[in-house]
Amino acid sequence: MENSFKYFKNIECKYFPCHKDVKEFNCLFCYCPLYHLNNCPGTYKMIEKNGRIIKSCVDCSFPHEAENYKEIIKNLHDEMT
Repeated sequence: MENSFKYFKNIECKYFPCHKDVKEFNCLFCYCPLYHLNNCPGTYKMIEKNGRIIKSCVDCSFPHEAENYKEIIKNLHDEMT
């Protein structure tokens, strides 16, 4: 897949790939824009860290899968309306 407004791959990043087993790894959403949303479709877990409950996305590759671009944009739009 070519770099575009929906897809970007940065193979020179020292963290690339930050998740394994993603066919077309998309770096466009390096920091997940869905992290703070309640309707996140990814596979996150709520964990305890330093006495607080936080969202852990360590095992989630949802924003890095190229085919999920439209769903990410839809979730962001739905959250704003």
